[in-house]
Amino acid sequence: MNTLLPIIPLAPLAGFLVNFVFAGKLSKRTVSLVACGSVFVLLAISIKLFFDLLSLPADERVIKDVWFNWMSVGSFSVDFSFLLDPLSAIMVLVVSGVGLLIHIYSIGYMSNDPGYGRYFSYLNLFTFSMLTLVLAGNFLLMFVGWEGVGLCSYLLIGFWFERQSASDAGKKAFIVNRIGDFGMLLGMFIIFWAVGSLDFQTVFAKAPVAFAAGGGLITAATLMLFLGAAGKSAQIPLYVWLPDAMEGPTPVSALIHAATMVTAGVYLLARTSILFVMAPTTMLVVAIVGCATAFFAATIGLFQNDIKRVLAYSTISQLGYMFMACGVAAFGAGIFHLMTHAFFKALLFLGAGSVIHAMSNEQDMRKMGGLKKYLPTTYLTFIVATLAISGIPGMSGFFSKDEILWKSFSSEYGHPIFWVVGLITALLTAFYMFRLVYMTFFGKERMDEKTKSHLHESPRVMTVPLVILAVLSVIGGWIGIPHIFGATNYFELWLAPVFAQTEGLISSGAVHGAVSTEWTLMITAVVLIVGSILLARHYFLKHPESAEKAKESFAGLHRLLYGKYFIDELYQKFIIRPIHVFSLALWKIVDVVIIDGLINGGAYLVGGVSKVLRLVQTGRLTSYATAFTIGVLILAGAALIAYVSGTSLTSLGQR
Repeated sequence: MNTLLPIIPLAPLAGFLVNFVFAGKLSKRTVSLVACGSVFVLLAISIKLFFDLLSLPADERVIKDVWFNWMSVGSFSVDFSFLLDPLSAIMVLVVSGVGLLIHIYSIGYMSNDPGYGRYFSYLNLFTFSMLTLVLAGNFLLMFVGWEGVGLCSYLLIGFWFERQSASDAGKKAFIVNRIGDFGMLLGMFIIFWAVGSLDFQTVFAKAPVAFAAGGGLITAATLMLFLGAAGKSAQIPLYVWLPDAMEGPTPVSALIHAATMVTAGVYLLARTSILFVMAPTTMLVVAIVGCATAFFAATIGLFQNDIKRVLAYSTISQLGYMFMACGVAAFGAGIFHLMTHAFFKALLFLGAGSVIHAMSNEQDMRKMGGLKKYLPTTYLTFIVATLAISGIPGMSGFFSKDEILWKSFSSEYGHPIFWVVGLITALLTAFYMFRLVYMTFFGKERMDEKTKSHLHESPRVMTVPLVILAVLSVIGGWIGIPHIFGATNYFELWLAPVFAQTEGLISSGAVHGAVSTEWTLMITAVVLIVGSILLARHYFLKHPESAEKAKESFAGLHRLLYGKYFIDELYQKFIIRPIHVFSLALWKIVDVVIIDGLINGGAYLVGGVSKVLRLVQTGRLTSYATAFTIGVLILAGAALIAYVSGTSLTSLGQR
């Protein structure tokens, strides 16, 4: 047992318990110290364990900590165990590092909120749940963390529950994810039925024998796991909850989009990569859905005016990139983009939070403009993040995005169509991200005078995390420099032991294609991305009137994209409303009329009969004597009639 590994999930759990139990009784300073201190301890231990792994031989970089036998029923046995390997180590560092910066930023952003203690307790619980998910040594414990992040997303998205929109958004996220969670459960059932275990190491070792490659069973299991991943990571058709998640505090958006919930699906695919490569049909589905989601969300982001919603659709699009990478068997590239995306997307959301903080909670970019001179630190760091997500050379996003594009073109599971759609998505991303920058920080100041008089840069507790994330957004990708630059891809080398068995099952090696082809594709992508940025500059900085003319010329397309393809409305009409009507029918007809009718009808019948019979029970002796006498006289009269008529009393009764 490693004595440090248990502290990783327990540190934020302890922070949650302290702040939750003593909510309202601790000072804000104490709450901040407990919440941020627990995550700082977590980060320090994570770094220590990372170097412990690094000191081991590559094929021995695994630390497994079994606490106890969790449950054992017949042949079903599951341990409460944690697993730290190169993959989970990367995830823990991302969760703890980015999470700590978001915790610190929140001190300034939430300083005047009456729910300060409750907020930080939820934030710590969110961190604990995500760590449980990525450190779990088996599917069942992973599912506990899986449900934990779902619960925390509900609590934090609906944190300002007094607002109807926030309450509805929290419920929407929770309900939509139940669909994916059901799929994941089915996948777990199939895996246990076939392998007889839910332990990761056991399942992955036995999978090549327990499952027939390309067979129906492994395809069904992986499709169900993919459904679970699509729910958490907001892929088509379960993406609709993520844009509405913007109702929560902005630091929560940063945590969800960068370090916790939405990364869970990508991590699941990477962790179970050996199962997915045994199911080529599922791999194709994953690649197609990821590719479609990346393009689909990017087109919606083109015309959104809420600064946080633009970033939300950007997240959905970038997650599509990660899924496309996993679908073409480039699992390492998917995790690489997950890491770099965590840096620049956290920076983008926290930068947006700084803007919203200065703008007195205004989020509409049409009411901004010219903020560059008022928020210099926010502007500079936001520009860095925008360059990174756009894929400008030298930035972290360039290396990870280029890796995905190359693998989508050259992988055994890839296809040039994936590269084309991925490139178009990259161009759209650069366009709408610089549209956001130009509308927010440049041009005419469109805010009202009252808002303008309060414009100010955020306090250092908010800007220092921005600067740190900006540095990471630049250098974070340098550990994954492509081989064509003559450098060692240390990120790929670090994850190699995790995917060694997976790559052994891929038919003809990982990638095909000449170096010259890779250079050509890379240069083409960079040139077109720069052109896209210049196009955004033309429309939204130099000649904004031309953007209005273009919008009028393509009014139908603008209405479609601005309306987000009206997917929510379609879901409301064809799914939610029919279910609602069906539920009302079950209630008013089956429940009220049939079930309640039968039960209440029987009760009314018994009650009616009893009401008549109770008239006989007067409780008076004279009444009973009178009734008795009358009965005797009736019997005597009948006997007399029978005697006179010469018939027996029995025969008379039968007549």
